[in-house]
Amino acid sequence: MFQLFTDTDTDITPEIASEYGYKLISMPYVINDETVYPYESFEKFESKKFYDTLRQGTLPSTCGLSPTRYAEYFEPTFKEGKDIIYVHFSAAMSGTFDAMRLALEDLKEKYPERKVYTVDTKAITILSYNIVREIGERAKNGATAEEIVEWAEKERDKFAVYFYADDLKFFARSGRVSGFSATMGGILGIRPIININEKGIMSSIAKAKGRKGAQNKLLEFVRDLQEDIADYRVVIGHTDAYDLAAEIDQRLKEEYGQNLRTEIVVVNPTAGSHCGPDTVGICFHAKHR
Repeated sequence: MFQLFTDTDTDITPEIASEYGYKLISMPYVINDETVYPYESFEKFESKKFYDTLRQGTLPSTCGLSPTRYAEYFEPTFKEGKDIIYVHFSAAMSGTFDAMRLALEDLKEKYPERKVYTVDTKAITILSYNIVREIGERAKNGATAEEIVEWAEKERDKFAVYFYADDLKFFARSGRVSGFSATMGGILGIRPIININEKGIMSSIAKAKGRKGAQNKLLEFVRDLQEDIADYRVVIGHTDAYDLAAEIDQRLKEEYGQNLRTEIVVVNPTAGSHCGPDTVGICFHAKHR
């Protein structure tokens, strides 16, 4: 017997977590000096309100969890006599997993018979979301923990994500781009095209002029890299930019067929704190990342 875990940085909501039997770990952000835990500090993410606050000039920050808090999530499952599979966002993006390892070391002393399987999606937001759902479906169909881990290690690099940031000042705050680049990019209307590579790290790989140019560039990457796209879920993520995401959805279906299995997802506030409002991206099954 095992218990699935994931975290809110994967864009999984409590409703979807419940569908697959995941327990949800809340990854916090700090806004106006208040630490907020998604789906613990609030029941429903009011995305428009949150991203409007960012549009008005608020720059949130993010933080990790303590070993104690990780233990509070995991220990009840060990007490039930279950093992754990934790499907999480990229360990390369955060030091929070050092705290997780400390918590698990302590718990293993108390529950030496229990096993913990960690699946690093090497991603965040919609790319993680896609993998979390794929794993959830396999678990529902009776896959063992070992089969799930084997599938993830083989297939996770076959899911790719490409997105553009509408305002670089949020990435500048988090150190993802230099302040100079952020300022000039805003003045010139340049949108960087960003992907998450096989190491689980975000990198800017192209530039486009304006939102339409950025959309075109995203669709070019899909066209060049997609593999068996119709056999997998295509996830379009956005930070309070539904109309832009819906336009991309329409263009994808025009090219790959109306039966293309697409899903439009709002990016969680912790990750959204880094990329800011009006960001849009696509996750799809690909030849490689």
